[in-house]
Amino acid sequence: MKIALAQLNYTIGDIDGNTAKIIASIERAKEAQADLVIFAEQAVSGTPAFDLLRKTTFLELCEEALEKIASHCDTVAAIVGMPLLTEEGTVSAAVVIDRGEVVKYATKRTITARREMGFINPAKGYEYVTIKGTKCVVVVGDDIRREGEFDPSTEVIISINARKYSKGAMTYRYETMRQISFVENKHLVLINQVGGSTEIVYDGTSGAFNRRGELMIILKSFEEDFQIYDTECAGVPIEVPESLNRTQMVYEAACCGLRDFFVKNGYRKACVGLSGGIDSAVVACMAVEALGKEQVHALLMPSPFSPDMSVEDAKALAENLGISYNVIPISDIYNTVLDTLKPVIGGTEFDFTEENIQTRIRTVLLMALQNKNGYMLLNSSNKSENALGLCTLYGDTAGAFSPTGDIYKSEMYDIARYINRIHEEVIPENILTKEPSSELHIGQKDSDILPPYEVVDAILNRMIEESQHREEIINAGFDSEVVEKIHGMIMRNEKKRYQFPPVLRLSSCAFGHERLMPLTNKYGD
Repeated sequence: MKIALAQLNYTIGDIDGNTAKIIASIERAKEAQADLVIFAEQAVSGTPAFDLLRKTTFLELCEEALEKIASHCDTVAAIVGMPLLTEEGTVSAAVVIDRGEVVKYATKRTITARREMGFINPAKGYEYVTIKGTKCVVVVGDDIRREGEFDPSTEVIISINARKYSKGAMTYRYETMRQISFVENKHLVLINQVGGSTEIVYDGTSGAFNRRGELMIILKSFEEDFQIYDTECAGVPIEVPESLNRTQMVYEAACCGLRDFFVKNGYRKACVGLSGGIDSAVVACMAVEALGKEQVHALLMPSPFSPDMSVEDAKALAENLGISYNVIPISDIYNTVLDTLKPVIGGTEFDFTEENIQTRIRTVLLMALQNKNGYMLLNSSNKSENALGLCTLYGDTAGAFSPTGDIYKSEMYDIARYINRIHEEVIPENILTKEPSSELHIGQKDSDILPPYEVVDAILNRMIEESQHREEIINAGFDSEVVEKIHGMIMRNEKKRYQFPPVLRLSSCAFGHERLMPLTNKYGD
């Protein structure tokens, strides 16, 4: 059987646009004389659709679109993902169409993602269907990992998915698929979505395995793709490409998510505050990669405590990228604010109050650029600072979108070096080598209060991604005082994370839907 894998980029709520893409791929499959063409989970609606899935009108429009899709399946069968209203509520279904008619619905039984809980209801599960004389089992999402053995007479497992990208998930996903196809002794075809949906990015990277668990085809990552898998053709097995390394994938995922956030929301231009530090440098590079240099503008806003070298580094980066920029010193504004506030807060002792005023002034200027000229403000935070609260509410936590808020500080350096490898040292070396600093007062460095970020991030990863207790981390060899300090900083700063802009989720446990702590709690006191 010739199975066409249509890996497409869908937009939530754009039922007409999604349907048009699906129909175009059906016609392409017919031209290729495929027997079956498959599409991702909730292809018709886009996902995650959240409360749209509770709107009867929205679900009815999806069913109307299904009729239009079925009318094109005269000489090719199709499996299309969509939300379906049933007596049990809304379910995620794989609709099997053959000879222009809907012949069966396979539904999703296992609901594991928080973004689906409360919106998608568990249903019956997989279904068997015979297409062109070949018996297939159709499975939706995570049911593939939890179902029992399939009927021995089944020849092909078809798994439709909306699997979001997360660091390190690719290897696990393909190993799981390999084991299933080998153990079940069946062909396994997995189709995934691709593209950004606000905070989520789908990597695509769909594929097909033969009965021996050998990978036969793999589709592109973070791009639409269309390929044919012929179950009767022996072919030559392939390896998961080495190019799918972690740093490259994180960078491509962030650029993909950033690009689609702008395109799907109708935004064109981005602005970023360039400090001469690693975080804003990486975000500026991502913006240029995703949107083009003509669509990116930078503001350089040195304060009384900004070293001249940082300003020069930021200028060099902007010029290397070819983006427009302005230098707006904030010393006069800063001093005016302090003088104005003296009757209220005094002015004898310099502390974090005065430090935070600097970042809030910068946000005022960046937001003015957004409001006046339509440049959407990109946030330049990283996961380490977000976790520890080393950020200023209504200052450097502001922005329309954060492409790097789920990337640890040490990973930002890895990405910067990767960018320099592919773009001829666009980031000045001094940005990579100087000690991290927020430059909030003379001589300030992050190391004044923290060990090196390699140590901090190792602890944070254990606490956040692996949910390890402090005792486990200390027993692994980390300093007990440092572990307790980091834990305390995480717990005290949930209030800041509640007020962040949308953060692109790139890890297995991002702040927000994957890790949502009570804002008011006394755990760990």
